[in-house]
Formats: sequence, C-alpha cells, structure tokens
Amino acid sequence: MKGTALVTGAGGAMGSACVERLSADGFDIAAFDIDEDGLAKARTRATTRIETWVIDQTDEAAVRSAVAAAEDCLSPISAFVNTTGWCKGTRFEEETSDYWHKVVAVNYLAALYVTHAVLPGMVERKSGKIVYITSDAAKIGTGGEAVYAGAKAAECAFAKSLARENARYNINVNCTAPGPTESPLMRDVEEQNPEMVRRITRQVPFRRLGLPEEQASVVSFLVSDDARWITGQVISVSGGLTMY
Repeated sequence: MKGTALVTGAGGAMGSACVERLSADGFDIAAFDIDEDGLAKARTRATTRIETWVIDQTDEAAVRSAVAAAEDCLSPISAFVNTTGWCKGTRFEEETSDYWHKVVAVNYLAALYVTHAVLPGMVERKSGKIVYITSDAAKIGTGGEAVYAGAKAAECAFAKSLARENARYNINVNCTAPGPTESPLMRDVEEQNPEMVRRITRQVPFRRLGLPEEQASVVSFLVSDDARWITGQVISVSGGLTMY
C-alpha cells in the first residue's frame, strides 16, 4: 500500500477518474467534494479503501477539519491532488465582482487552504507529492474564461514557488494543464457558449476533447516514484493544443 492520496473535487469528472486511477495504483483515498452525489459515484470507482467528506473547499475551517479527520481515519497524506475548478463561459465585461470572487475562491484559494493543512505533515515526514490540475487557459488565455485563466495562472505560479521552497524536504509539486476535456462542466460551458467549445475543439490537433482518464494517467505518473526528479513543472495534457 502506498499510503493515502487526498483528491479534492473528487466528485467531478477528472476527480473521480483520479480516484479510480490512484486507487488502482495502490493508494487509499480521501475524497473531498461539495457534491454528495458525485462523491457517492466516486466511491464506486475505488478498489482500495476510500473515505469521503462533503465540504465546501472555499471554507478554510471546514478544510482543516476534514484534512485532520482524513489523516486520523486513514493514514498521513502522502499525495495530494487538487482537481477542484469551476467557471462559466462568459465575457469579462458582462460579469460581476461576485462572480470574480467565486472564481478566485474556487480555483485558487481553495487549493491554498488544503495545501496549508496538508503540507506541514509532508515537511515533517520529508516526503510528499502534490499535483494541481490547472488549465491550458493559464498558459495561453481563453476567451470567455478571463478570470478563470488568471486564477489558474496564479495556481501555477504558486505551485512553482512551493516546489522551490520544499524540494529540500523531498516534496514534489507539479501541475497538469488540461486542454478541453469531456466533462459536465464542459457541457455547461457549451450550453452557454457553443461556438467557443467548437472553436477550441477545432484548435486541438487531434480534433477531439480529452478524456478524464487521460488526465488521470498523467497525475498517476506525477505522484509515482518515476517522477521523483520532476518538480515545479506545468505539463500540458491537451492533445497538442499548446506545444511549449
């Protein structure tokens, strides 16, 4: 057994795919999400022990309590994978500041809250793997996702800084940057702005959306011993949408 992997946003498409893959890799799973039904479905995808917590990841106190409960219930968290993310496909000038605050809270602050709770134990044990699911929008920008792209870019910069601070403790911190991926969130965006989704899909050299399982396979690599010499990187998993 490899220890416990904490997956946040575990009820979503990429989150539940990560639950399935990391469980198959031998991790016990601590799964966080605000969506109770999504967590119930994620439970069915695990082949090792899985415990779930229904929490709002933008609530710092709830996050700290859930992390402590997860480590008490399972074992110290050896891998943390943050898949939490959310946005709408809207133009910046049409948005309100309430929307901006929610996007920043969900896509950036939520990751900080969990990391701040998980990291001290990793430092103490001098071992750990952290992966943030960001977005290719953080690298190239995307029309209809301006504030989301900014929040994910902040998450990437945070991850690189964290990687520099904690390499001395044998902690690897990396990001994946998915391109357009099949998910209920993508379908919500398509409903609001179908031309944006069609345009993005046409720009992918493979001319299709990615699959959640294809995202999870890269996460699996980054939390494995095979990736022990990789840190501070943002790896595009986008079918060639970005090539640098």
